[in-house]
Amino acid sequence: MASTADYSVLQCIALTKVFKDFWGRAKVLAVDKLDLEVHPGEIFGLLGPNGSGKSTTIKILLGLLYPTSGSARVFGRSPSDTAVKARIGFMPEESYLYRFLNARETLDYYGRLFKLDRHERRRRTEQLIEMVGLKRAAHRQVGTYSKGMARRIGLAQALINDPDLLILDEPTTGLDPVGTRQIKDVIDTLGSRGKTVVLCSHLLGDVEDVCDRVAIMYGGKRQAIGSVEELLQRRDVTQITTRELDSKTINAVKELVAKSGGEVLAVEHPTDRLESLFLRVVGAAQREKIETSGAESTVGVSSFLAGRTGPESGITLVESLVQAGKEPANAAPAPAPTTSPVEPSVRKDVLTSLTGTSAPSKPAEPVGPVEVKLPEPDRNVLNRLLKPRDDEPSS
Repeated sequence: MASTADYSVLQCIALTKVFKDFWGRAKVLAVDKLDLEVHPGEIFGLLGPNGSGKSTTIKILLGLLYPTSGSARVFGRSPSDTAVKARIGFMPEESYLYRFLNARETLDYYGRLFKLDRHERRRRTEQLIEMVGLKRAAHRQVGTYSKGMARRIGLAQALINDPDLLILDEPTTGLDPVGTRQIKDVIDTLGSRGKTVVLCSHLLGDVEDVCDRVAIMYGGKRQAIGSVEELLQRRDVTQITTRELDSKTINAVKELVAKSGGEVLAVEHPTDRLESLFLRVVGAAQREKIETSGAESTVGVSSFLAGRTGPESGITLVESLVQAGKEPANAAPAPAPTTSPVEPSVRKDVLTSLTGTSAPSKPAEPVGPVEVKLPEPDRNVLNRLLKPRDDEPSS
């Protein structure tokens, strides 16, 4: 989660940008008196439909555009300050790469722009190529890469300077589910290491998985802001999750709710996520040593980003997730997460790859629970029928 510091990494105060036509007349109001603040160590999501002002805001924060009025500050200074730019890593929506350079030459070039010495450039280049899963394709010209592979090398070039602030514009566009999961794990790990990440994406599931706070823009204005949990929680519906109930008990619950004047909205079994199924299938194929000419799936971040010098973990991302899913089916239910929405199994493997020690494992969720969704006023009525056990955490 966000660090409690006395300053902001990013700050917009009444930020306004108006694009004018040839005659100097106002044509497009792209950003309209935007107030925004991003704290150190925070993973911040900037959302909005096309034309909402997200990209214009990012360009102003990068010093590529000047505001019409208001102000923008990065690390407390002007975005045009070259010392500020050296602390930023940026991955644009389209990866603008030199198509005739291979992956190593591309990263070496960007390392030269940041005045890294030859030994450090070589070290970071090899670590980043392995981190993004392009080790087998490192000798190929990036012009021959698929869009997903180009996004991977684009992320690597954004991290070559070990930035304090990472700005990612649609980082998972063109990636398969394995690559998407990998990028989300990298973002989550960088945030846990104290780096600040600003994520712009149209894929709301990606933002929901990794972001601490989210701002939604429309018409150049900020329409909503808050933590993911605050914005997504529905106060008008109560959800009770139990072990599997027989039809007699379910009917008794419905009758009790009806007597109180309420209504049972749904009684259903929760389903698994398609992402989990996909990772299991691909993991099985990897264990059979089926070769692929595309990008590989890895886990963790490069050692220079994690602040250590030990060797990186060789386990693939898919294998780690599949292994973490082999929990006993009769294990006790895990307590509800209280911080990040990223899956505990992913956090455990990331921690293992970074520190070499195992994170405490959490037991798997029981198979076959039933979810009962009710309007909020019926909570007290159901408490008389379904009393929580003493050994279970209260919701």
